[in-house]
Amino acid sequence: MKITSAEFIKAAVNSRGWPKDGKPQVAFAGRSNVGKSSLINSLVNRRGLVKTSSTPGKTREVNFFLINGEYYFVDLPGFGYARVPGRVQADWGPMIEEYLLQCPDLRAVIFLLDIRHEPGDHDRMLNQWLSGNEIPAVYVATKADKISRGQRHKHLKVLADAVGADPRDIIEYSSETGEGKPKLWDAIKSAVSQ
Repeated sequence: MKITSAEFIKAAVNSRGWPKDGKPQVAFAGRSNVGKSSLINSLVNRRGLVKTSSTPGKTREVNFFLINGEYYFVDLPGFGYARVPGRVQADWGPMIEEYLLQCPDLRAVIFLLDIRHEPGDHDRMLNQWLSGNEIPAVYVATKADKISRGQRHKHLKVLADAVGADPRDIIEYSSETGEGKPKLWDAIKSAVSQ
């Protein structure tokens, strides 16, 4: 995918702040340390578009990035291990739920899972919630370069069993090597063209 432009547009905490231009949106969701920022940066070939941090939980709003002037990547706050006050994290649930349920331009959620770890309760809850609300999800196993090829099938099967997917439908992705980038772009292009 040729990226001609990728720019941060705005951050929002509720629907009043969302872009209202009708362009398709693809949201990225996952636990706080799953590598969401690195994955988005790697997709658009921009090292610092989305701020990365060694401290999980830096994303505290819904962030909108306009890609090629055509559609938005939407970076949702991570869940799980974030080192933020409980009150702040409690506010994220309603903010994310409002976006996922009410944004008319949302086309799919890119659901990131760390290939090295069994999905936790938050992952399972989000998966059930997306399924129950008929929101399309694209499953991506991040940090694929951290697991040897011989061990990957076993790890993918654990992820697939947890989310009720076929292991072959989970995209193996590495922000370090670019593995999986063409396949994920194909899924994104398919989603935004609907």
